[in-house]
Amino acid sequence: MSLNKVTPRIIIADSQQLIACGLHATLRSHGLDQVVGNARSEEELFELVDHFSPELIILDFVADGFSVETIVKLKAKGRIRILALTDAQRGSTLVNALRAGVDGYVKKDCDLQEIVEAVKETHAGRKFFCGQVLETIRKEGIDLESLNVVDPDCMGVSLSKRELEVIRLIAEGFTNPQISEKLFVSPHTVTTHRRNILQKLGANNTAAVVMYAVQSGLVSPNKFLFGQKH
Repeated sequence: MSLNKVTPRIIIADSQQLIACGLHATLRSHGLDQVVGNARSEEELFELVDHFSPELIILDFVADGFSVETIVKLKAKGRIRILALTDAQRGSTLVNALRAGVDGYVKKDCDLQEIVEAVKETHAGRKFFCGQVLETIRKEGIDLESLNVVDPDCMGVSLSKRELEVIRLIAEGFTNPQISEKLFVSPHTVTTHRRNILQKLGANNTAAVVMYAVQSGLVSPNKFLFGQKH
């Protein structure tokens, strides 16, 4: 059986080139030789995703050029599995990543064999969290079963026309002052709308609001992913 038939196409997304190259070499030495690109920014990442249609992305979403919203954008693209690979993070950061849709999470200082195992398990469709991440989850009392993103089909959610406008602009990456200018309202009013939106959706971060916008059709994936050019 050809190795390529069971080896996923992988993209490594990390602004630190040395780490990305080291990980690339490690994966290759363990038979995972289908790393099709290294991305040092979100823009590079989505160009590679469009070109190679990878099955798995290894992402440091806290590195320069990336964010938790990067996870949401990747999930909006379709059936891509995401393994988060970062330095030590607080429990709240883990929760945000899990809510956004990561399929596995390991720390950069984990044993190399554990990282390789995480890649294989995540690609196989199984959840994988390294021991250090699980310890953080346990210490902070995080309930993994409660971390689903908001459900856009929930009939109990009643949003006003203005709130839907704010959600759309949030999903397109506009800041509170920019939203204020676009809607001709005060920044305080935008802050109030944002707070009310989070409460109505049962969400506690921007990533969940963005996911709601994408899944409910308030923004198209193409506009969402590529509409902002700075």
